[in-house]
Amino acid sequence: MRLAAALLPPLLATTPAAAAPDAGDLRSLIAQVAPAVVALGTYEEFRSPPIALRGTGFAVDDGRLVVTNAHVLPRLDDLAAREKLAVVLGKGKMVELLFPVAECRDEGRDLLVLRLAKANRIPAALTLAPELPVAPGMPVAFTGFPLTGSIGLVPVTHRGMVSAVSPAAVPAAEAGTLDARTVARLRDNFDIYQLDATAYPGNSGSPLYETAGGRVVGILNSVYVKSTKESALTDPSGITYAIPVARLQPLLARARAGECEPIPD
Repeated sequence: MRLAAALLPPLLATTPAAAAPDAGDLRSLIAQVAPAVVALGTYEEFRSPPIALRGTGFAVDDGRLVVTNAHVLPRLDDLAAREKLAVVLGKGKMVELLFPVAECRDEGRDLLVLRLAKANRIPAALTLAPELPVAPGMPVAFTGFPLTGSIGLVPVTHRGMVSAVSPAAVPAAEAGTLDARTVARLRDNFDIYQLDATAYPGNSGSPLYETAGGRVVGILNSVYVKSTKESALTDPSGITYAIPVARLQPLLARARAGECEPIPD
């Protein structure tokens, strides 16, 4: 579905994926990554504006699977009448909407995989690196669509390094302050990546990738982590976190096997 650009702020034209960049050539790396990164939101024809942007996602495999955080998009039963989940692409001066046909959702780890119809696909896809060792000091970057209400629908890249690898959930000093969600996450605890680069609203779901070759090592996520790791803080930090792509693999396996929940037309 193609819509006039007036319905959204202008989008930078995507370019074909470039050849694998030389290490340290961030310009080539961004040119390779950006076409696989999309904006996500909901669409309702009679709403003004009809598109409500909520976050970022990125394509994997053949371009028909889109990865993001579960909190970025509402559950299917929470959608309003005639409201649809939407993947937003830019084609020159036009905006193209792709409507997913199925979703695999993991609320526990705040992950979501959307499946597009066979006739639709993102023009590029990123490579996941679940086995790549990630340690403090590793140079990384992330590309997404932050602050679209202020800067428009423009892909923005930030770079930095992994500053720490630490547990996603930390036990509270007093057992009485633990809620059921925190207890559940402590039972299924895993390490997450803490970054020294700053993410902004709209960056949720952005791919975190190594600057040496563009392979994705994590999915940007602050909502999941801050709701447990920083739950005891009265003034939560501005630290940016990412969930390792290794935690995505079970959900991705379901999506590849066609075990996602169909999305009604």
